[in-house]
Amino acid sequence: MRAILDVVLIVLNLYTYVVIAGAILSWLLAFNVVNYSNDVVRAVWQAINAVTEPLLGPIRARLPNLGGVDISPIVLLLGVFFLQSVIVRYIYPNVF
Repeated sequence: MRAILDVVLIVLNLYTYVVIAGAILSWLLAFNVVNYSNDVVRAVWQAINAVTEPLLGPIRARLPNLGGVDISPIVLLLGVFFLQSVIVRYIYPNVF
């Protein structure tokens, strides 16, 4: 059972990096540092959106409109960090 929890923690850790990469790529696209018409950039952007949008969409729907600022990745990362902390502190020690 601990092996399953280890895999879950690794997946959550990787998901954290994907969310951060998505936020950085959205900034780069917004400031025209990278161009969306580039095939590689478009493929990476679509892959990141396919992974993160199922969780970011409902968060965006519940957050108030803050103008041009999107804090949904921050809320998602706080949730991931909370889930990791719960697993490490409460679930992992009680599994044999």
